[in-house]
Amino acid sequence: MFKVTPNPPNDPDLKLNQAAHRAIDHYLNADAEPPQPPPPSTTLFCVADDANPEMLIANSYETFSSVTALLLDLSDELTGKQRDVALAIHQLSELGMLLVDKLMEREAAVAGS
Repeated sequence: MFKVTPNPPNDPDLKLNQAAHRAIDHYLNADAEPPQPPPPSTTLFCVADDANPEMLIANSYETFSSVTALLLDLSDELTGKQRDVALAIHQLSELGMLLVDKLMEREAAVAGS
């Protein structure tokens, strides 16, 4: 079966439009430097600089809680050394939860006074 239009269809107007803009920029904005591409990012995710400390603590606690639940479910399906590793990671996440919980208590005490 022959398909009349390509998938996705080629858009000749788009290329023509881009070429026209380059020509206009070349002749009318000769003094302007060409736009530089943004530098490549080394991080995939980032935390906003102005994030509220309480929100950061709460999200950290929820993340540790999720990891703990996932590891417990995973350890039920594992045996031997793999189960021991999953339970060790679970224990570390529980310690992280305790640390964040203590931080939440301190933050609440500071906010209350």
